[in-house]
Amino acid sequence: MRRTLRQLGTDTAYNLSSFPIALPAFIISVVGFALGIGTAVIWIGVPIMAATLLTMRGIAAAGRAQIPFVIRREIPKPRYKKAKAGSSVLRRFLTTLTDGQSWLNLLWAFTVFPVAAAAFAVTVTWWSVAIMSLLYPVYAWIIWMAAGEHHGLQYATRWLGWGDSYLAASMLVVIGGLILTALIPPVVRGCALAQAWIGKGILTSLSSLHERIDALAESRDAATSAEADALRRIERDIHDGPQQRLVSLGMELARVKRQMRANPEAAQQTLEEAIAQTRDTIDELRALSRGIAPPILTDRGLEAALAALTARSTVPVDLETSVTGRYRSTVESTVYFVVAEALTNISKHAQATQASVAVDDWGDRLVVSVGDNGTGGAHVSKGHGLSGLTDRIRAAEGEWTIDSPEGGPTVIVAEVPCA
Repeated sequence: MRRTLRQLGTDTAYNLSSFPIALPAFIISVVGFALGIGTAVIWIGVPIMAATLLTMRGIAAAGRAQIPFVIRREIPKPRYKKAKAGSSVLRRFLTTLTDGQSWLNLLWAFTVFPVAAAAFAVTVTWWSVAIMSLLYPVYAWIIWMAAGEHHGLQYATRWLGWGDSYLAASMLVVIGGLILTALIPPVVRGCALAQAWIGKGILTSLSSLHERIDALAESRDAATSAEADALRRIERDIHDGPQQRLVSLGMELARVKRQMRANPEAAQQTLEEAIAQTRDTIDELRALSRGIAPPILTDRGLEAALAALTARSTVPVDLETSVTGRYRSTVESTVYFVVAEALTNISKHAQATQASVAVDDWGDRLVVSVGDNGTGGAHVSKGHGLSGLTDRIRAAEGEWTIDSPEGGPTVIVAEVPCA
């Protein structure tokens, strides 16, 4: 109830204040546009139009600032085109003529004015009639009492249906007032939303596009960074593991060759050690390949891959999933990577005795939660196991948070769009 009343007050204030903004915006736009177009042939109209567009930036900013209170969400701020550094004052002044958002501000002034005028009239009229209807018995009684001393008021009381029918008339008017009062919230809300959505659609359309372009650029940079980190990690792992084993294996085989004639028994033992090293190298290469693109993820999907991943964990893991079917390869690999990195971090650093993994399909995104009962203190600074998660998740246009106080427990939650 309190929230409804607060929103009603916000919408009412918006309807009453938007008209004083829309009126000068409309006048300036009409006059400036007419003068600018009419005198463009003699070049006077060019600076007039530029001045009009610059003036409209301030008025549009005032209209834009009110919108978040009505639609209850933040809206992107505009980014106006700027002249190149070192440009002349005239060049900077005329740059506004080539800015798309400045022209949209002009379109907003033409579009929102009739809606703002209607919303202002409806809001004032509706509130006034509702309040006057509820107060009818009070001022009717005052006029009726005054009519006893001033007979001239009797004509007014007869015309208003008073006299002997005062009580019935009062009840009817009050009932009507109650109905109007009950309709105030949806009527005022509808008027406010009509103006707000027009403003949001026109005053922020290019800003939303710019934000989307920036988000895609960040996603691309994050994907590049994540790929580079993955390649460096693979290179490091190969250098520290299989490469060293292969060098050692070559040395062992060279020793076998030397021992074949002088000491066959020693050569046989060395050969068995070399075979054991070969198996270890193969196992390590398989482990590395699972970190890059596990075959089970490609062949059987995310649920089977997560089951295999949690089964190999050195810490017991409870796995719960509600995934349905297959998803895009980038989505599946990102979720798999998040779980793999989190479980690796738990095994190496958390000193945990129990972990949990939950993957839920929320329709438009997969929500991944990984927790443990370890010592906590996990963070994402460079050089730590979780540092690669940020770029990997951003590359998939997702978000993630980590809650890991000292002493534990640790909970990692990631959201990856899958629609």
